[in-house]
Amino acid sequence: MISKPLKVLFVSAEVAPFSAVGGLAQVAYFLPKALKKAGVDVRVFTPKYGSINSALLQTQKIIEGLKIPTGEDEHSSHPQELICNVKVLKSPKKDDPIIYFLENKEYYEQRANVYNYSDDHVRFALLSRAALEFVKHGDFMPDIIHVNDWHTGYLPNYLKTEYKDDEQLKSVSTIFSVHNLYQGVFDFDHAPETDFDDGNGQLVSLFSDRFIKQNALKRGVIHADLVNTVSQKYSRELMTEDYGSKLHNLFKELRGKFYGVLNGVDYKSFDPRTDKIIKRNYSSNNLGLRQENKVDLQKEFNLDVSQHTPLLGIVGRLDDQKGLDLVMQTIDFILKECDIQLVVCGQGDDKYRDFFADLEKRYPGAVGTHLMFDATLPRKIFAGADMVLIPSKYEPGGIVALECLRYGCIPIVRATGGLADSVIDYDPTLNTGTGFSFKNYSSMSFLAAIVRGLETYKAPNVWKKIIKRAMEQDFSWDKSAKKYLDLYRRAIGFGQGEEK
Repeated sequence: MISKPLKVLFVSAEVAPFSAVGGLAQVAYFLPKALKKAGVDVRVFTPKYGSINSALLQTQKIIEGLKIPTGEDEHSSHPQELICNVKVLKSPKKDDPIIYFLENKEYYEQRANVYNYSDDHVRFALLSRAALEFVKHGDFMPDIIHVNDWHTGYLPNYLKTEYKDDEQLKSVSTIFSVHNLYQGVFDFDHAPETDFDDGNGQLVSLFSDRFIKQNALKRGVIHADLVNTVSQKYSRELMTEDYGSKLHNLFKELRGKFYGVLNGVDYKSFDPRTDKIIKRNYSSNNLGLRQENKVDLQKEFNLDVSQHTPLLGIVGRLDDQKGLDLVMQTIDFILKECDIQLVVCGQGDDKYRDFFADLEKRYPGAVGTHLMFDATLPRKIFAGADMVLIPSKYEPGGIVALECLRYGCIPIVRATGGLADSVIDYDPTLNTGTGFSFKNYSSMSFLAAIVRGLETYKAPNVWKKIIKRAMEQDFSWDKSAKKYLDLYRRAIGFGQGEEK
């Protein structure tokens, strides 16, 4: 007897390529796609924002006038219901899952941006409750609803309170993915005791003054059947005071349902054998060809062309979380005492932009910068640089390290979060490892890791073996999807083990 495929509704505030703001959008695209490949009947549910490119939105309406309760009573001046439509993407690509778009003019279509509105708590509570009302409508009955970050943390709360006796929904289990600890519009970290939210009980009306003070992330953690973060290491770090953002005691209390699954990389797009962006394609079996990309990168950033000079890179958002203070404390010494080059690509805080712009002026031919967003330059850096510096204070996932490994660019990382899970520290005695890592957040520890990398680089045969091991790691979304399948089965088991 053939078992029925697992049914999953994936609810997310953003989904690439329609509403791509951060890393969540990429997860919401690639993970469901990999799950479908693994045999899961997965559908995606997301808002239809006014900012979405109309050329991407060939949709048809499947539900008109879906009524979403607001929690207001009949005597209120606020509406008891908000009216939405649900549309489905027509003719999705063969390998893509079905995508449902929630339509509401006031909260989505008339907004220029995805985030950063004072009523974001209302907008995303609407998304959360609308997903449940959509399921009740009967078009798709999932075994699991997979929600992501604070925006949809409301959904497990609604399911366990407002809908706990609903016959259609009582068998549905939930998994809550925490990609980062941002908790929404309200500043919960500095709230007075009078505004403390214990996370239990029902949510108040969407229009109540109290609603903004109800912590969606906290409530999602409490009420979901299972919680996962985007790396195993990060799931443990959240249980400490340094990382848990005043929620660490709650995380420790609920550690029995906490898991970690590392995000993946799209191996079809990020493939040095076929990548059209880079100068020369190569694989782990013909690493000599990679040198052409190094020369191309040096020319791109106006550096002195030298195949033997170690070329280091920094890629991504320039802010405090990424550990750039450690770079500022050490890079002058490294540039003066070691024969290296550095390229920097990314946008962010003026403090770091100004520092790297000045560094480029002081070290012409050795330092090059592109201090703004660029979709293609990171690929050239991954394919041409010898090492990339990622000394993060904390790093839930660490996607840049995974992309580096894919291209044979050796990461030098702080062993935190996803970086600890993905980069194996080089051991010269055992001849193992895919990068260089350090534990303590200090300039001396960071400097020691860089020196270790530079000294190892001087042994070409050893270095090639490190590159080869790095490129042969498997961080594909297919691998991540298998782990999520296991979590879904666990969540169903947890959900059935208690009264829903």
